[in-house]
Amino acid sequence: MRVISGEHKGRRLAAVPGKGTRPTTDKVKESIFNMIGPYFDGGWALDLYAGTGGLGIEALSRGVDRSVFVERDAKAFAVVKQNLETCRLEGSADLYRMDADRAIRTLATRKQAFDLVFLDPPYAQQKIAEEIRLLQELDLLADGAWIVTEHDVDVKLPEEIGDCVQHRASTYGDTAVTLYYFDRESQEETSDIGSDEVMQSEEG
Repeated sequence: MRVISGEHKGRRLAAVPGKGTRPTTDKVKESIFNMIGPYFDGGWALDLYAGTGGLGIEALSRGVDRSVFVERDAKAFAVVKQNLETCRLEGSADLYRMDADRAIRTLATRKQAFDLVFLDPPYAQQKIAEEIRLLQELDLLADGAWIVTEHDVDVKLPEEIGDCVQHRASTYGDTAVTLYYFDRESQEETSDIGSDEVMQSEEG
């Protein structure tokens, strides 16, 4: 496992011992960033189920200003720290050792909106749609944000979750990647158009 591209291209990343985590393969990681980037001009990323930290580190290597890593497992949390040190990216990262729900609510107090969110929870513990709704409710998404979800191929996610619209879905073996795009302004414009039509109808 390595950093695929950008400033830290080629850096080897440590894996979490045991079988408790399912790291994103280099092939899938490269495909994800080709779909949403491949490079970035600043912004913030949130790696909500960090595992090895590979996705958040890849985002930093490709131009994101800062990545926030959330990981509950002690062994995985230590690996994230190790991989950040390997890439000398400690100064561009914030780490939280807690579960995703608590982390989302904690981050909401910082009033920082994210341009890129990675959601790759353990298959048996997935609440992707609920977490995307919570991210919106607590204003943690910047307009135009990408949300990258990884899940079992048998899981079918909604076309729309609030103001997040499904942009693309791809499968890689038993793993599926579904991308959402957050566009609050577009949804508001659609809502305004609908209101205007109702007013015109009433006037007519």
